[in-house]
Parts: sequence; structure tokens; C-alpha cells
Amino acid sequence: MKNRILFQPLYFLFWLLYFVVARAVFLLYHLDRSAELTSHEVINTFIYGLRLDASFAAYICILPFLLLLLTSLWQLSWVSKALRYYTYVLLGLLSFLLSVDLELYSHWGFRLDASPLQYLHSPAEMAASAAGAPLFLLFIVTLAIAASFSLLYLRLFDLGKYKFYPKKWLASVLSLVFAALLVLPLRGGWQQIPINQSVVYFSDKPFANHAGLNMPWNLMHAMLKYDKSASNPYQYMPEQEAKERVAALYNAVSADSAAQLLRVRKPNVLFIILESYTAKFVGSLGGEKGVTPNLDRLAAEGISFTNIYAGGDRSEKGMVALLSGYPVQTTTSIIKYPQKTEKMPQLSRVFRRQGYSTSYYYGGELEFANIKSYLRNGHYNRLIDKYDFDPSTYNSKWGAHDHVLFERVQRDLKQEQQPFFSTVYTLSSHEPFEIPIPAAFPGTDEEALYRNSVHYTDWALGKFIKEAKQQEWWQQTLVIITADHGHRLPGNDPNHAPSKFRIPFILTGGALAKGGVIFEGIGSQTDIAATLLAQLQWPHQQFTWSRNLLAPTTTPFAFYVFNDGFGFITPQGVLTYDNVSKKPILKEEGVTEEQLENGQAYMQASFEDFVKK
Repeated sequence: MKNRILFQPLYFLFWLLYFVVARAVFLLYHLDRSAELTSHEVINTFIYGLRLDASFAAYICILPFLLLLLTSLWQLSWVSKALRYYTYVLLGLLSFLLSVDLELYSHWGFRLDASPLQYLHSPAEMAASAAGAPLFLLFIVTLAIAASFSLLYLRLFDLGKYKFYPKKWLASVLSLVFAALLVLPLRGGWQQIPINQSVVYFSDKPFANHAGLNMPWNLMHAMLKYDKSASNPYQYMPEQEAKERVAALYNAVSADSAAQLLRVRKPNVLFIILESYTAKFVGSLGGEKGVTPNLDRLAAEGISFTNIYAGGDRSEKGMVALLSGYPVQTTTSIIKYPQKTEKMPQLSRVFRRQGYSTSYYYGGELEFANIKSYLRNGHYNRLIDKYDFDPSTYNSKWGAHDHVLFERVQRDLKQEQQPFFSTVYTLSSHEPFEIPIPAAFPGTDEEALYRNSVHYTDWALGKFIKEAKQQEWWQQTLVIITADHGHRLPGNDPNHAPSKFRIPFILTGGALAKGGVIFEGIGSQTDIAATLLAQLQWPHQQFTWSRNLLAPTTTPFAFYVFNDGFGFITPQGVLTYDNVSKKPILKEEGVTEEQLENGQAYMQASFEDFVKK
């Protein structure tokens, strides 16, 4: 039997080995991305990741080391069994989280953090999002890792295989020393600032840095910060300088010189938000041809804005950007805080004050991601969701199919009091991409399913618009068509890529005075609110983060955020920036230092505004 004094360092090494294997599994699962790394970069993911691995291993060891200290003083017979079950439970839990992280990274482009907590109150929608995941494979991964390390622990590390050291006082002192030494890996060394994720950021390739992260450490760190909105972590310059830089970005040359496109003074407004509608599938935006023929036709007939970017990559974040013209936050979302959204402007409130009847249509559950509380703060007259549709019209996961949703909207608008402001939000182009019509494109992989779901929504939209043009209300109606966010597919864009965020924005409807117009200026999803209100010749000063895209400006830009990073696009080029490493990820040749500082100022000032709401 081995000496019990050796158990503590060996137990620490056991967990280090587990995290090294977990990283190897992560790299293998994402082999297509790992193949883009050099062998040196792959090795560095392990070397740089070791400090976070050691840190979380130290957290795991706190309780066992304290028990070992007690048993060195008193020979407690139950400690061996307690440590065995403690280890088994942790192996099962961490292996399960590892599997979740493997698939989440495929879709979200960042390691598991507190983001899924925002959806705990709507488990059905969480399940729908995961429906396309290879669940059996993930189950095998979980079982294989947990079982292998449980067996390894039982054979080589189990405390029952270690004998008591005869000199109790020496055993107690060494056990205390081992416990005290945990402080070093816990905080990452002697340095003044405790360890954080930036220690693993060694590469210009985001995937290499992400692979170096210790998943449970990242999750623990995020959960400790979760729901904390009282401080701004993005302090790049004095607060006043950040405000002045942002204010300068919004200075248009002349609001009076903005193009006027409407022939109706007080039109109905139909605001259609398409789920996950990336520009990469929209032919009129240079995307794949034939996927969205109806949307392309509407773009040709109406007004098409060809350089618009979503503020973020989640539905609830896009909702706030569109309907409140408000910037998106990085690792949290203002929609989680009803007390904050109460203080934000919303288009629905503006229209209701102008005497419009207001309604919101969605085929799924509005409780998802706390959207319902946000809409309630918007004072809509009517909210229509999943439970207003016949269950026979549901897909298997989300709710009513898009053509069913549009049929309900069509029926209601015939009796709607005019003028009306109605928001319609589709869902069929969300995972798992189920459609009720035959597939138009071959293939059964995720990209093919997504392509067919986008095509189906386009079909449903085209059918709706064709019938709408025959209705009396059409000639008095402005129709806005845009997306809540883009998508990594097709092409499996990295999380920061601007192509992942580019979306359509089209104006159509009988209220337009002219059509066939293209605006190529750069803009953000947040700018749609001010653009709409300016066309109606209503004040929009309360939408302080939104600008009229039709008014000339010397500083056209688009700003978006991804998980703890931002993108800032100007005519000079694309800048994407990582807030953890505080380094650019992508900096095109024309990007100046001024653009970098303006992007940092926008990140700082927008988050400061969120904190103070």
C-alpha cells in the first residue's frame, strides 16, 4: 500500500490529467477548426491552459484536502468512501458539462458560461435549440470519460489503497502544508491580480484561445459574475472622452436632407422580423441564389439596405436592438432586467401614443429568454403567441409553423383598427429547422436543413405578401422586413466574423412613394428605429443609440458584439476586438487607430449606459 501522505498531490494531479484529456476531446470534437492550427498552437493550448486547469483542480481539492487534514489527526474510516463518491459525482457532472460545451461551441462559438441560465425558465425552447445535436454521440462521450476516470481513480488513486503514516504529527503538518499550497494554483500564482481567462489567450486565432480555456473554470467565473450589472468592466479611456467620441459618431450632416420615401402621412406599419436570416442566403445581398426568391423580389420592388449588421447573435438581443434601437451587451442582456427595460424607449409605445393599435405575433412561447416582460413594458395592445394557435399546427419543438403564423396575421389585419403597428416574428428557421413542405434543396446535414428552413420561411412570406397586396390596408401600409440576427452557417463563420452578423433590411408596401432603390451605407440593426421614425417625421431623440440611415453622415459605422468582444465596421474596414486579451482579432488594412479607439469608446459607453439604466 502507498503512503497516505502522497494522496493529496496525486489527487491534484488526477484532476489535472482529467482536464488535459478534456481539452484533447474538445480539440478532436472540433477537428475541422483544430486542423487550422499549427502543431505548435495545439501544444500551446495545453501549455497555456495548464494554469486554469490547475486553478480549478485546486478548487476541487479544497474539500478533500480538509478531510485529509482531519483524518491525519483522527483516523476517520468514512473519509475514503466519502472521497470516492465525491469524485464520482464530480466526474459525472463535469463530463456532462463537457459534452454540453462541445455542442454549444459548435453553435455559439464560445465556451460554456452563464448564458444558458437566461433560458432556464423556458426549458422547452432550450430543448428545441438542442434538438439538432448528436445526443447519442454526446451521451457516449459523457459516459466514456466519466467511466474511464472513475475506473482510473478506483484502480490507482482511491484513498483506501493508501496506508496511514505512523508519525501522526508529521502527517498532519504535511497535510496542512498541501492544503495551504492550494492557494497558489487557486489564484494562479503570487501575482497581485488573480488569474483570469486572459492567461490562455496566446494566439491571434480565437479558437486556439478558446481551446485553452478550462470549461468548468470559465463556467464558475461566469456564474459568479452572473446577474451583476453594477459595474462596467470595459474601461478603455476616461468616461467623458468615451461619451464625446460616441456623440461624434452620431453627428449627421443634416437631418433635413434625409431622403423621404413615403407617400402616406400616417401609414400602417407592419414590422416583420425573420429568425436567423443571414445575408449569406439572400441573393440580393450577394448570398446564395435561389434560397430567398420572394425576399429578393421584395428588395427589387422596394428599398433595400445592403450593409446592415445585427447588434448581436441571439434572438432576445436582436429584439431589443430592433424595437428599442439599443446596443447589445456582451456576456449579458438588458432584457434580463425588466426594471431596466422599463426605462428604454420602444417603438410600440411611440406608435400607441400616436393613436395606433399595436400587436405582436409569434408562433412560439413569448416567455422565452424573458421576451414577454420586455414586450409588456412596450405596452402592446395584444400579444399573440403559441397558445393562440391550434396545437395541430405546431412543429415538434417551437410552436406554429411560419405559414400558419402569417395566415393568422392576415386574418387579423382584415379587421384591425387602422392605423396599426404590428410586429411579426417568425421561428421556423431556428434549430432544429423543421419545415412542413418538401425540401427544395438536397442534403440532410445541418447546413442543408437550415437552407431549406430559410427557403420555407421565404415561401411563407411570399405567400403572405401576395395575398396582402389584395387587401384594402396594403396601400396605406409600410412593411419593414429584417432579421433578429445572422448565423454562422453557411460557411461556419468564426464567432467574430462580420459575415455572421450581416442581415437584410427591406422597406416595401403600398405606402412607399417609390421603389427599386438601394442604399449601400453601413449601418446597424439599432438604426432601424430612428430611420422609421424619421420617415414618419416624428421625433426620435429618445432613441439615443439609433441614427437615421437615410440622413447623410460623415461617420457611417456598424457596431456589434459577440461573447466578450466587439466588431466595429466603417468604410475604412473591419475591426474585431477581443475584450479579454485586449487585442484586435481582425484589423483590416485600412483600419486606423482612431477607429480602434472609437470602437473601444462605443463598447465602454454603451455598457456604461446599460449599467446606469
